[in-house]
Amino acid sequence: MPSLPATVQHRLRHLLLNALTFALCYLSANLLAQQQGIVRHAALPFEASIPFLQWMILPYLSSGIFFCLVFFMVKTQDELRVISQRLLLATVVAAILFVIYPLQFSWPRPVIESTWCAYLYASLTLMDKPYNQLPSLHVCYCILFWQALHPHIRSRPGRIALAAWLTLTAISTVFTFQHHVLDLVGGVLLAFFCIIMITPKKSEPHVAFYYLVAACALLSTGVLAWHNPLALYMTGSLLLISLAYFRRDRNFLHKHDGRHPWWIWLLYAPYLLGYRLTWHAVVWRERHKPVVIKLTEQLWVGRRLSDREARLLPSDCSIIDLANELSETTALRTHAYQYFPLMDLLTPAPDTVREVLQHMRAEMDAGKIVYLHCAMGYSRCILLAKLYMSQGILAR
Repeated sequence: MPSLPATVQHRLRHLLLNALTFALCYLSANLLAQQQGIVRHAALPFEASIPFLQWMILPYLSSGIFFCLVFFMVKTQDELRVISQRLLLATVVAAILFVIYPLQFSWPRPVIESTWCAYLYASLTLMDKPYNQLPSLHVCYCILFWQALHPHIRSRPGRIALAAWLTLTAISTVFTFQHHVLDLVGGVLLAFFCIIMITPKKSEPHVAFYYLVAACALLSTGVLAWHNPLALYMTGSLLLISLAYFRRDRNFLHKHDGRHPWWIWLLYAPYLLGYRLTWHAVVWRERHKPVVIKLTEQLWVGRRLSDREARLLPSDCSIIDLANELSETTALRTHAYQYFPLMDLLTPAPDTVREVLQHMRAEMDAGKIVYLHCAMGYSRCILLAKLYMSQGILAR
């Protein structure tokens, strides 16, 4: 099945996520190395003879332009996902290495004669200190940019020009005295690692990956850099969530009778609180909209209701709860209540879908109104309702 075209909203979302991750991880590692007064380096003996070419600041800075434009130059949602996830993975892995083994460029930059070059170097120094050396993210990013962009350039001269400029951008890190040769080798290895780990043609969001990236970002900044106990707890919690999504373990929150046990709150408080805050935000944003959508006389769908909103339902209404990350409203648990845990953003297994649909059919055949809800009312309940209706069960 071909991937859908990427929209502007998709592109901006991925760009913002990558920009925030880079700013948090890269700048934190840089600042930490500066505060620690790191002086060790990875320079090889022959590098002392490498000349400083001040004009190479232009290709060096163009990496930032590519970083923004690449999200708007790919075509499909899958291509956008691939380049976004590869850049995210490269950023967090490099940041962890920067914090574990910080390095400094080994000799000072010479006097810059050109006024405009001096201005560009001064602007660069405001954000990028001579740390964060091995691996070179510049080199890694250039390889990832090439992988994302070259399939969209049909002409041979165009591909040659792109390859030449990205190569120039990569090697400019040496001639602008930003990196040593071993840093470039590390950047190449990191790029190939990201290419191997993130593959194209995936049909659904890689939720486990994003929780892993968030955990790695916290690990590099909050744990390794600042030794924050809260960051350590949140890192562990996010890693557990990533593992649950990777295993597609829909029962990992052990919700029973509409409630999560206390020990689940200890393990997954950031996750559960995040969903609760999101739910409150959705309730406020859609406060002027109907909270219940009546698809038919017997099939109603929507989000988790508040106790006040639950009064809108008939007293004999049957409740089907699909949201494993939110506790059920107390008023709804007084109804005929059935819980089927579905993981947000993941396509449910066929056996699970069949089980839910059979229960819906049994309740409707008994003459009851069914309120089918997930957390926010956007995906899981709509998916199950559409599947139910598409099978022609309602026409019986």
